[in-house]
Amino acid sequence: MCIPTLAKLSAVTENTYDLLLKGGRVIDPRNGVDGVFDVAIKAGRIAAVEGAIDAATAEQVRDVADKIVCPGLIDLHTHVYDKATPLGVDPGRVSRRSVVSTLVDAGSAGAGNFAGLRDYVIAPAPVRILAFLNISFPGIFAFGPTLMYGEARIPELLVPELCAKVIEANRDLLVGVKVRMGEVTSGALGMKALDLAIEAAELAGVPLMTHIGSPPPTYDEILARMRPGDILTHCFRPEPNAPIAETGGVLDALVTARERGVLFDIGHGAGAFHFRSAEQAIGSGFPPDIISSDVHTLSINGPAFDLLHTMSKLVNCGIALPDAVAMATDAPARAMRRPDLGQLGVGAVADISVVGEIERDYDFRDVRGETRAGKMLLEPDVLIVGGTIIEADARPFEIVEKEN
Repeated sequence: MCIPTLAKLSAVTENTYDLLLKGGRVIDPRNGVDGVFDVAIKAGRIAAVEGAIDAATAEQVRDVADKIVCPGLIDLHTHVYDKATPLGVDPGRVSRRSVVSTLVDAGSAGAGNFAGLRDYVIAPAPVRILAFLNISFPGIFAFGPTLMYGEARIPELLVPELCAKVIEANRDLLVGVKVRMGEVTSGALGMKALDLAIEAAELAGVPLMTHIGSPPPTYDEILARMRPGDILTHCFRPEPNAPIAETGGVLDALVTARERGVLFDIGHGAGAFHFRSAEQAIGSGFPPDIISSDVHTLSINGPAFDLLHTMSKLVNCGIALPDAVAMATDAPARAMRRPDLGQLGVGAVADISVVGEIERDYDFRDVRGETRAGKMLLEPDVLIVGGTIIEADARPFEIVEKEN
């Protein structure tokens, strides 16, 4: 019997990959990759991205020909404080049907109840969950189809020092501060709510995500306060407080804010994405920076559904597919100051979303019930989180029912 030497055994072990994805279209905007490559994973990390990797070097091989292989999708605006808040949805369900590896909860919890989100939702979740902490101590507590009471209306609940203290104690999970601005959400308190949220963000040294609703305050007033690196979510909302100018294009305030580094996020949800706003903005050279779903109890069954559906909608609005991938991977990772995520560079954590691009006649619907005929849908194939395979769920029946 021929016994391999120790050196030969070591070489064989070192060259064996745990998983190999073969033949997919790899779109990795961070690293400038867009082409057909094989992706190898070892010990939960990206080990190689090459034109052809021998299948014999991998313990498990998955054929992903004709699929899109991209960094694990990041949904920067979700509400997944399931069962503890009235708008929370099951993070496992959402991630499996949209092959999202990182869900970011956008202010469901505040300083007073973040521990529950951390211990009972984030800890057992099958995917990564990060969060923006609501400036309001109890987070979002009155949200439903028949009751809406804004948490930012009550000044006694907006305590920057408490918000910053919880962020400091949970920097591995908390990526910023969230405030909801608008007639319903901040009410008569108005811009004072935004000022207190900015104070909390400055104390903690993190970005702010600002929800924009119906006025007051106006789009211009909110943007005038926002800092470089802050995120304006619901950027393509309908009137009133739409981003578009009557004379065409977008409001001057958006251009000025982008020039100084404010980021614009879709945050589709149940009331914040309008085709006219999106089409006029994109057509005038003002695309979003980030695509997110704002998935919650009132949007999970339409019109937003999830991140893949929202990305499909934006592609059909004129966003190029590689740009849409960047807006759901690299851009949100940078916005959270988490450059370790949103990329497939060798050594990066092996978070990968494998997606099908399906040619299909489909009527997309916005939050006002307006429709646009589309020709493409992105479909989930498989999700890989830290090198572990999570099989995708089939698309929800609500989407299938609305096909032409």
